[in-house]
Amino acid sequence: MGSADVVPGVSGGTIAFITGIYDELLNSIKSVDGTAFRLLFQFKLKESWSHINGSFLITLVAGIAISVFSLAKLIGFLLLTYPVLVWSFFFGLIIISAVLVARDIDNKDWKALIAGIVGVFIAYFITSASPAQTPEAWWFVLISGAIAICAMILPGISGAFILLILGKYKYIIEAVETVDIGTLAIFAVGCIIGLLSFARLISWFLRNYQSLTVAVLAGFMIGSLNKVWPWKVVDSFRINSEGQQVPLFDHNVLPHQFLNETGQDPQLIQAILMASLGIFIVVAIDKIASMLNVKKADI
Repeated sequence: MGSADVVPGVSGGTIAFITGIYDELLNSIKSVDGTAFRLLFQFKLKESWSHINGSFLITLVAGIAISVFSLAKLIGFLLLTYPVLVWSFFFGLIIISAVLVARDIDNKDWKALIAGIVGVFIAYFITSASPAQTPEAWWFVLISGAIAICAMILPGISGAFILLILGKYKYIIEAVETVDIGTLAIFAVGCIIGLLSFARLISWFLRNYQSLTVAVLAGFMIGSLNKVWPWKVVDSFRINSEGQQVPLFDHNVLPHQFLNETGQDPQLIQAILMASLGIFIVVAIDKIASMLNVKKADI
């Protein structure tokens, strides 16, 4: 999830769905409630830890933190060096994830179809929006964290891309690279506020409107595919924290147009192979998760 969250266009929530931990993630976040704090203040530490599924949460948070701090530069390097192949991999990963998520819709009726279409349009609009110029005041960093974390746990909508739209992606990535404790602490508080409130909201929707909610989530994934389309022509650039020129605005083209407009090899065969690899990995994870669930049920 951490490695996905640092890439504008790929959602950590998608990874949670793929690995089969989405429901446990929402339930664990929801369990950080008044009961948990009451047990904590009564020094019933073991009960409080068990109530919030602490082992799961601490492992997840540690994994995300390690990935964010260790992979931010690597993923940035790969996207700059092998953009077509990296985006092809993510494209395959997300499109098969959308299929697997849609499979879990209980009632596949016209209402679910409309909900899915709405999800497609919302995600497409968000991922097509342009980055804005926004203040760097602490209160806006707090708000940015709360909004971005909501997107991070929604399959198909990237928290990193939400930060890009809010004009805070570069600002937060620089804070990570320079270990700006003050900025990161404010951002983290915003994330906590957004996470604790939004997890309850989406969990309520899943409990009361399962088919419509899952259809919207699948739609989010499909609608976000335009952001991870492998062949892009850059319209303008920005300077990153290391003084390098990197893409800011771009538009999608077909492989032959990519060759004509950029003069670069579209790497069509390699792109198909990378997309196929993404599909294979997701299907393999899904099969493994199913086998583990069967074994757990037998026990």
